[in-house]
Amino acid sequence: MPRQLAFGLLLAALAAGNSHSAVSPEQAAQLGKNLTPMGAEAAANADGSIPAWDPAGTPAPANFVPGSDNYVDPYADEKPLYTIDGGNWKQYAQYLTAGTRAMFEKYGPDGWKMYVYPSHRGAIRPDWFYANTLKNATGATLVADGQKIEGNYPGVPFPIPQSGLEVMWNHMIRYAEDASQTYDTYYVDTSGQAILATSAHSVSVYPMFRTPEEPVGDKVWTMLRIDYTAPARRAGEILLVHEPGADYTQGKGRSAWQYLTGQRRVRLAPAVSFDTPNPGVAGTSTYDDSFIYNGSPERFNWKLVGKQEIIIPASSYKFVFESKLEDALGPKFLKPEFVRWEKHRVWVVDSTLKEGQRHLYSRRTFYIDEDTWVAAAGEMYDGRDQLWRLQYLYGANLYDRKSGYGSAYGAYDLLQNIYNLNGKLIPGKFRNGVDENDMFFTAKGMARGGVR
Repeated sequence: MPRQLAFGLLLAALAAGNSHSAVSPEQAAQLGKNLTPMGAEAAANADGSIPAWDPAGTPAPANFVPGSDNYVDPYADEKPLYTIDGGNWKQYAQYLTAGTRAMFEKYGPDGWKMYVYPSHRGAIRPDWFYANTLKNATGATLVADGQKIEGNYPGVPFPIPQSGLEVMWNHMIRYAEDASQTYDTYYVDTSGQAILATSAHSVSVYPMFRTPEEPVGDKVWTMLRIDYTAPARRAGEILLVHEPGADYTQGKGRSAWQYLTGQRRVRLAPAVSFDTPNPGVAGTSTYDDSFIYNGSPERFNWKLVGKQEIIIPASSYKFVFESKLEDALGPKFLKPEFVRWEKHRVWVVDSTLKEGQRHLYSRRTFYIDEDTWVAAAGEMYDGRDQLWRLQYLYGANLYDRKSGYGSAYGAYDLLQNIYNLNGKLIPGKFRNGVDENDMFFTAKGMARGGVR
C-alpha cells in the first residue's frame, strides 16, 4: 500500500472516532520533519508526479518588478505534461474530483479538457505562523459542537487534523495578508452569452494576524468590504463582512452590513450567510459558496474521508494576473487554454445536512490543498442527492511574500447549464496592503462612503 494512502486511511480512521482533541507531543514533533511546518507531507509522492515541498518558496521570475504586485507567471516556459479530454479522461478518473468527472461526461464532447502541467509546491508562510502552528497542534481544541476553537494562536489550528471539521476550520481561517483589488464578475447563461453580474472594488484586512503572540480569542479573522460600481442599478452599494477567527457560537459569528442605494442608510444583513443566493453573482451561487466554502459550519455534519492525489487548478498566474476574464469565457465553460492544472495532495471532506436544518444543498464535498489549507474545489448536491454545482478556485503563490492569492473562483451549474466566475481581478488592479484604517470597515465608515 502506498505510504500516502496509508497515511490518509489512518487519519480517516481517527476521524471516525469524532475526536476534537489536540494531538500528542510525539505527533506534533513531526511538524518540520516528515510533515511541513503547516502539516503537509514534506516528501514527494511515490512516482514523483507530486514533488517534495520546497521551503525556499516559489521562485520569482526574472521579469518580475519588485513591489509592482503584478505577478507574472514564473512557469511561463513550461509545457503541459499531458492533456485529458473527452476521449481519454477515464484513464485518469482516480485523480479527478467527482465534479470534474461530471464535467467530462457532460461537456467532453463539447471540448472540455485539462492541460496538466508539472506540479509545484512552493507555498511558504512567516516563521511566527509556523511557530504558532506547532503550539496549536497540542493546544487547540474544538468545543461547542465544533463551533468554537479554544487555545489557538494565529496559525493553522489543526495541522494534523483528526476530523473533517478540523480540516474545514483550517480553511476557514487560512493565512492571508491585507490586500485590495478591482474585479468583474460574470455568469454565462444557457445560451452561452456572458453577462456582467457585478463590477466591484474589494478591500480585505486580517486583524487576527496583527498580534501573532496573542491567542486568537475573540479577534476577527477578516474584515471584507466590497464597493459595487456596476451594473448601474447596483452602483454605489456596499457590503461589509466581519468573519470571526475562532467562534461561531450564538452571538459570536459573522457580522454583516449593507449600504443600499436610494435608502442612504446602513443596515445589518443577517441574510448574508448560508444558502441565501449571492447577488454578486446574480444569484447563481450562494453566499456560503464564496471562496468554495465560508461561514458557520453549524448546519452540516462533517466527515474526513482522507487524503488523495487529485488534479486541481494551480499556479494560476496567467489566468489571474495576465488575462482578461472576458477573453476566457467560453459558451459552456472557461476556455481550456486559460486554466493550468496540476496534481496535488488534498484533504477530502464530505458533509451532509443535519437533521432539522435547512439548506439548498443536502450534501457537499470539499478538496483542501495540503500545503495551503485553501479549498481548491467543491461539489454541491440537491435534495435528491443529485450533483448540482461544482466549484474550482484559481490561486497562486505570491513569490515576493510569504502568502498567496486565492480570490478567484467559479461554479458550474450542471442542472441549469450555466456557470459563473467571481473575484478574478482585472490585470494590474491588485495591490498588497491597504491605506484604509479600521473606521473604513465599520457601519459608520460605510455611511460616510455612500454616494447614492
